[in-house]
Amino acid sequence: MNLQWLPLFCWCFQGMKGNIIQQHLGTFSEIFHFIPGQIWKSECETKELRDISKKNANTLEAWSFLIQDSYQEIMSWYCSVHECCKQGDCRLINNITGLSHDLSIKLHGQHLAKEVVMKAVKGFLANKSPEKALALSFHGCSGTGKNFVAKIIADNLYQDGLRSDCVHFYIAPFHFPHARLVDVYKSQLQRLILTAVQQCRQSLFIFDEAEKLHQGLIDAIMPYIDYHDHVNGVDFRESIFIFLSNVGGTSINRVVLDNWRAGRDREEITMEDLEHLIQKEVTTSKGGFAHSVLVAENLIDFFIPFLPLEYKHVKLCVRDALHSRGIKYSVDILDEVAKGMLYVPKEENLFSAQGCKSVSQRVNFFLP
Repeated sequence: MNLQWLPLFCWCFQGMKGNIIQQHLGTFSEIFHFIPGQIWKSECETKELRDISKKNANTLEAWSFLIQDSYQEIMSWYCSVHECCKQGDCRLINNITGLSHDLSIKLHGQHLAKEVVMKAVKGFLANKSPEKALALSFHGCSGTGKNFVAKIIADNLYQDGLRSDCVHFYIAPFHFPHARLVDVYKSQLQRLILTAVQQCRQSLFIFDEAEKLHQGLIDAIMPYIDYHDHVNGVDFRESIFIFLSNVGGTSINRVVLDNWRAGRDREEITMEDLEHLIQKEVTTSKGGFAHSVLVAENLIDFFIPFLPLEYKHVKLCVRDALHSRGIKYSVDILDEVAKGMLYVPKEENLFSAQGCKSVSQRVNFFLP
């Protein structure tokens, strides 16, 4: 068989949305997940492959003509586009060196977040028998890098980053909008978490705008983060939970501003200066976090502050945005974009009101 037709065939097959053939046989990707699990006993066969092969039990008969004369060629091609490993879960990479590099190079103005995230994740992954799942709570105003750091973690722990089957991202007001349906959401979320960890023990769960999660919904997560060997026969102690919240931003900004007015360096601010203030603001805020069992039972391992960004940090964000698009830039462009942002408080104009959130869009207005 001539394999030069495989890419074209794959493209055509993927395009047949709703076609009865796709309904019965799955995507082309699923077929090639199925092949190694049935035709050859590859060492990289995982639970995911076995699940897919059960789902597509009749696929082999339908597609066996494609591989009868091309075993070695197809195996080589398959492993060039899909991770083949000798042992373990092929979806995990746990690149601690890459995590350290990305936090150091790509994240600006967040010395506390860099240090705490790095130590927390590295220590957790190094522990072969953790007592509980890792639970991190990111706090700070919009645009300071909370989502960005969550993405960096996903990119360096999982082969496909946020798109990995091991990573699950929820936006509270989008995925769980109605308080009257909290019992339904609770049941759904518990089932999703249980299924996810059964398929991938080191699953990552990210909850954006966590302060808007209904109280009952947050409490539903508690058993999976608590000190249990297993829940319903499943061990959750290798899982990671990250909560992203704007709560605590007011306290963080006040401490950073007072520090600046006192003439001290930003890097002199410590976790001891902020973590207890964040916890206090969390417990007195509106929303599910305020009276949740996660907070009351001290199941959050670290409340991590994200500091407000200054003019110099915004310029670095502009530089990164231009660099990522392969655009040559001058210092003047960096200044022009950074100056176009709104800064607060009114007297000092010290902190970017939006952080770096709209930088990538604003860059377009300053290009030739």
